[in-house]
This record gives sequence, structure tokens and C-alpha cells, in this order.
Amino acid sequence: MSKALLGVLMLMHIGGCASVRTLDAAKPGAPVVYSGTRLDWYALQGGCCAQDRFGAQAPRYPGLDLPASALLDTLLLPLSVLTVLGVGVQANGGL
Repeated sequence: MSKALLGVLMLMHIGGCASVRTLDAAKPGAPVVYSGTRLDWYALQGGCCAQDRFGAQAPRYPGLDLPASALLDTLLLPLSVLTVLGVGVQANGGL
């Protein structure tokens, strides 16, 4: 697979990434730490109301999205923990 095709596939996946969706949700009371991973897991377990709970719809294929969301959520873990603790981070909703 060429690098260009791989890059295009990755960009297409980002739009459906649960972590990106929850970051953009801005829903008060939504889970913050590992929010995308939790959204994928919720969908895999047959959760009915992702929009109400997370402020974002689950990706169409949560099993495929789970590894990428886990990686992104891990990279963003310090920021999400600071947000939960209320340490001067101007973020809300999913993150």
C-alpha cells in the first residue's frame, strides 16, 4: 500500500474517530477521560443512547475505531486528567 493511499485512509478515519467526536461534543457532564474509547466500548456493548451520554454518535464501526481511539485518548490523557481536576485548562464537554 502506498504512503499516499495510507494517508488518505487515515484522514478518512479521523472524521469517524470517537475521540475526535467526543472532543467536539461540548456536552456538560460527558465522560472526559478516555471518552472516545469509552464511546466505542459502549457501542460495542449495544448501548442505546450514545448521543445522550457522550454528546456524540458512535462511529459506524466501533471495533475498527477502538485501537485508534485508545491511542489518541492515551496521548491526550494528561490534558483530560487536568480538565477533570479543573486545573486551568479551557476545555469542556467530551474533553
